[in-house]
Amino acid sequence: MPMHLEETFRATQVASRTLGQVSTETIRAVLLDVAAAAIAETPFILAENEKDLARMNLHDPKYDRLRLTADRVAAIAEDIRTVAALPSPLGQVLQQQTLPNGLHLSKIRVPLGVVGVIYEARPNVTFDVAALCLKTGNACLLKGGSDAAHSNQAISTILQRVLGHHGLDANCVTLLPPDRQATEALLHAVGYVDVLIPRGSQQLIDYVRQHAKVPVIETGAGIVHTYFDETANLQKGQAIIHNAKTRRVSVCNALDCLLVHEARVADLPRLLAPLGQSGVLLYADTQAYEALTGTYPTELLHPATEEHFGTEFLSLKLAVKTVTGLADALGHIAAHSSKHSEAIISEDATHIEQFLNQVDAAAVYANASTAFTDGAQFGLGAEIGISTQKLHARGPMGLEELTSYKWQVRGNGQVRNN
Repeated sequence: MPMHLEETFRATQVASRTLGQVSTETIRAVLLDVAAAAIAETPFILAENEKDLARMNLHDPKYDRLRLTADRVAAIAEDIRTVAALPSPLGQVLQQQTLPNGLHLSKIRVPLGVVGVIYEARPNVTFDVAALCLKTGNACLLKGGSDAAHSNQAISTILQRVLGHHGLDANCVTLLPPDRQATEALLHAVGYVDVLIPRGSQQLIDYVRQHAKVPVIETGAGIVHTYFDETANLQKGQAIIHNAKTRRVSVCNALDCLLVHEARVADLPRLLAPLGQSGVLLYADTQAYEALTGTYPTELLHPATEEHFGTEFLSLKLAVKTVTGLADALGHIAAHSSKHSEAIISEDATHIEQFLNQVDAAAVYANASTAFTDGAQFGLGAEIGISTQKLHARGPMGLEELTSYKWQVRGNGQVRNN
């Protein structure tokens, strides 16, 4: 590991030891000042973001993730204010008891320590992670991609200025260089990093999982399905499917595959008409293709191949597959899901409960858009990522998910005799 990076990691670790002792009032003031600075410095942030955008192809799926606007910065600031207003989980007593021998045990929430995050063209992550980590007493090492280098540096400059104004150690929030050397060092930062969280493409996540020597929480890619059941309401379905697919195509909760009951294939022209108006390209299986031919825009309708199922498109593309019923839909989802977000549109209470109980995913919906899988939408403030694994955390990761716990044991001279 290069000496300068090891020194950076050591300084961040030292900062983490004191950050958890900073008062909740101070942290709240810091976050409110960060939000205010984000608004005040919006022209600066957007100017730096424009430098990054100028280097990226407009049609790259990552372009929308990279792009900041005044409205998006305002939304980020509002999320930070929400985090500031939330109660701190630190010191929360999860469990306590007094044993027969008089020992008093308390299970207490504590920071994880040093949180490393590797992410791609998502400059909002720089703000989000810093806010959540400060609120939970964690120092953070941020490794953004070169695509967002100017944006991330601008945001880091603002964060460092606010930390300094409040007399906090600047090493509490550290932006690493946007190069591969920093990535490799972070993956191997044993003894310095308590947990590493990758946010980005499946390729990035796979690479981190395969090469990291520190603990990893996977925030997996979103291969998202919605099943339109035999009893589904057409109007609800139109709105839900259109929103899930087109609200923001480059995010992980965007719809990738529509499963439609074979008894409802004839409704596809009306069900998907809004998608045609929005320019969504469909890859439809044989039955769906035949039902849509002549009604859906010809240039946007293509036969599906097996490769289209189980693909995260991150663009205005959608796979459509006909299924024989709920069991068939569940089987397809089990085979192709990334265990992120899955939904059913149905008026059958039994089918809804079966779907909610049997689908193995971090978030499972009935009659609602998967676009809601988001920390802010779930009332968590911002999020550090959406975990698709089952150990430690699952789904949108907010404040509680950035803590661990320890046992405090209070005695009065007890010794163990056996």
